[in-house]
Amino acid sequence: MGDPIKRVVLQNGDVRWRTVIDVGKDADGKRKQLTITRDTKTECRDERARILNERRTGQLIVPSRMTVDQLLDAYMDAKDGDLEESTVDGYENRLTHIRARLGSLRVQDLTEEHVEEFVTWLLTEARRRGGPKGTGLRPSTVDGVLGRLRAALRYAVRKRVVARNVAEYVTVPRRARKQDRRDNQRPAPWGVEEVKAFVVGIREDRLFAPLLLSCMGLRPAEVAGLRWEQDIDFQAGALEVANTRTMIRNARILEKDTKSEAGERTLPLPEPVRLALMNFKVLQEAERAAVGDYYVGSGYVFVDELGQALTPRHLREHAYRLMAKLGLRRVRLYDARHSCLTFLAVNGVPDVILAAWAGHANASFTKKKYVHPTAADMGTAVLHLNELLGVADGPSETPV
Repeated sequence: MGDPIKRVVLQNGDVRWRTVIDVGKDADGKRKQLTITRDTKTECRDERARILNERRTGQLIVPSRMTVDQLLDAYMDAKDGDLEESTVDGYENRLTHIRARLGSLRVQDLTEEHVEEFVTWLLTEARRRGGPKGTGLRPSTVDGVLGRLRAALRYAVRKRVVARNVAEYVTVPRRARKQDRRDNQRPAPWGVEEVKAFVVGIREDRLFAPLLLSCMGLRPAEVAGLRWEQDIDFQAGALEVANTRTMIRNARILEKDTKSEAGERTLPLPEPVRLALMNFKVLQEAERAAVGDYYVGSGYVFVDELGQALTPRHLREHAYRLMAKLGLRRVRLYDARHSCLTFLAVNGVPDVILAAWAGHANASFTKKKYVHPTAADMGTAVLHLNELLGVADGPSETPV
């Protein structure tokens, strides 16, 4: 075998040393080669040895012209079998910002400084809708965008396009998070008395039963997906959460299974909810009889007077109208889920049951994201502190 390092003479007479190394095959199965040129034979030999060692140990990164745009396409293709349609839509929405700012850059040219500048741009100029155009996005949205970039670059590391993920340790500045909390304080979920006032105030409303389902911790999409025959068992006093009807960009209905495996669950029906559902079913039968052939036999629990299935948006908007009518604080309907889980946690329901009720695989996630004790909830702690600090027996002497 001849010497793999060849002497070459350039047009201007300068001498260089060159070697060619096989570095694998491309997507079409064609051989890929890497050409190395150095000023001296020793330099060329050392570089060849380094590359052969990296090839042998699986650490070799071959020069690539792949752009960030092309990486994002490859990443989404790889995720194709894992994501629901609604999730794909959410991912693509986040990737739009990455494509706009970084898409034309080669992945191997991308630096941590590029990513830090990208985060600054997101926080100050990237808004396209939902507010004044050209202003910044909220830190929570930036987190989502940055999360997709990190995931795409992890894919690039796995495929040996790059050696490291330059976005891995870039974060949203703490100052921006603090300012956002000051500027955009979300109303706290309802406390116990507010939930009770809502339940009492809507007793005569046609949609009392579906709204009670929200108050017992179901997601709006889960309420909209419930079916009488498959999911409601009055005899057993239980409901099965197995089907959801969600909306993509508030415009198109997507019917699918639950958000996760843990989300598919069977819940016992509290007696007030069971009775409300029974009454609602009787009402629907009366409505069917009143309109005859015009009634749509959809089989869903959450329907209008003609049997037409309603959407999570209908449920939310109806709840907001009732909040206004009753003079209650307007909170997200989804926050009724937070109120329910907080109530259960404060009243001693074990973490594992709390997570199962919520449809989560991780109990710590349930408590971190959904349990928000209020001052009123802390009454039990005060009783224990009274005993600890001696308040129950009173002071030993009256201060002067």
